[in-house]
Amino acid sequence: MQDSVVELDSITDAAAPALPRLERQHLHDTVVGHLRNLIVEGTLAPGTKLNERELCETMGISRTPLREAFKVLAFEGLIEISPNRGASVCKMSRTEILETFEFMSGLEALAGELACARIDAAGLADIKALHYEMLACKARSDLPGYYARNQAIHNRIAEAAGNSVLYQTYLMMNRRLQALRFKSNHKPAKWDSAARDHEEMIVALEARDGQRLAAILRQHLLDKRDAIMEMAPA
Repeated sequence: MQDSVVELDSITDAAAPALPRLERQHLHDTVVGHLRNLIVEGTLAPGTKLNERELCETMGISRTPLREAFKVLAFEGLIEISPNRGASVCKMSRTEILETFEFMSGLEALAGELACARIDAAGLADIKALHYEMLACKARSDLPGYYARNQAIHNRIAEAAGNSVLYQTYLMMNRRLQALRFKSNHKPAKWDSAARDHEEMIVALEARDGQRLAAILRQHLLDKRDAIMEMAPA
């Protein structure tokens, strides 16, 4: 039986506001980052067909940098490109979501354990600063700002593990989950729970308690998986 595909609603109205034109400096990275954010934050929902002409007009760019950005996002697993149908935002089946979160929960747990043994004082201070900035965003109900710092914390922990294979695998696999991880905080109770998890992460990291941080990170990812499954059709 073929997996049903999880349909995630856009967090914006169908008639999205016009997007700001992009500056020419660092155009490639800017276009990639801009489109990635639109996908992660749900402005471009799963299954959305990407209209090249409209995107070029709203961003003030030609088709060449746009198509180059499409290639990067396709490699990251965020969009799919069909020779006949063009580009569209990827969907993930229920099985893909379950299996990817399961894998990532183990990977982040290992990263946390290694980070506790290897992180230096500067790295810890950086993560703590991001944590306080993240909480400030939550106090303002700034979900995009919260998520950006939240993700930076997870990235820093993975980087502090001091294992380049783990870190690159984490970055590659996590890109496919970013939109889902963002959406999992839409309910206030889930958002509050995730913030409490991060408080516990900081305590475990400061104590260099690798087993504790591993357990927190593993459950943190599994809780996000469960939150997504609650929102997904059967």
